[in-house]
Amino acid sequence: MEKITISTLQHCKNCNNKFAAITAYDFSFARLFSNQGIPVILVGDSLGMTIQGNNSTITVEVDDITYHTKAVRKGAPKVFLISDLPFLSYYNVTEAIKNTKKIIQSGSNMVKIEGGKKILHIVKELSDRSILVCGHIGLTPQSIDFLSGYRIQGKTYDDAQRLIDEALLLEDSGIKMLVLECIPSALAETITKKLSIPVIGIGSGKNTDGQILVMQDLLGITEGHVPKFSKNFLNQKNSIQAAIKKYILEVETGLYPDIKHSF
Repeated sequence: MEKITISTLQHCKNCNNKFAAITAYDFSFARLFSNQGIPVILVGDSLGMTIQGNNSTITVEVDDITYHTKAVRKGAPKVFLISDLPFLSYYNVTEAIKNTKKIIQSGSNMVKIEGGKKILHIVKELSDRSILVCGHIGLTPQSIDFLSGYRIQGKTYDDAQRLIDEALLLEDSGIKMLVLECIPSALAETITKKLSIPVIGIGSGKNTDGQILVMQDLLGITEGHVPKFSKNFLNQKNSIQAAIKKYILEVETGLYPDIKHSF
């Protein structure tokens, strides 16, 4: 694999070539995913649930993210690596810069921040310092108590318009990528077309530039509630490697997500 950069992903957007992304938290899976051709890996604060066994992401600390980022980077030296800024680690500019420094120095290419209008100044300050920032709107797990649970966002006209406006404002403030989580497919398509930067969907239909899944969901090893948008790719073959290849192929050819995996 050639080294993946933000320019690589922007070229995918410009050429209408879809790309696959996945979460990873350790060296072994990062190496496996990289060797199968995954171009983008996210060290997500989902590790609070998938690795630490908690009920939400809000328990995750910056040190947790840096620890796992270092491990993933060792396993996947050429992928484009994104790491989450966890809960309350960017509540002001000073904290955002301090914590971003730790994460970038751990090996990440880009930090991901949840939120809309309230974080525009944070995005701008980081971008002005040549830090790549990925936005995240729709269902934002760090705000799960405020949102009263894992609910689809953007279902009403006003809420949909708010998300469109926030996406445009985030791009104007300097984000170089955007994650849309759990919003209707038509809304995700509208936002993707309006933005000039790559848009990655999760539970947001097939018409975004890329897709991301939590690795445990993709491999069918999630216990308990499994999100509707998840698909067990391992169930169709006899190896994790084959499952990853099938996932990449279905994203690139537009087969996944289909109607039953979209809202």
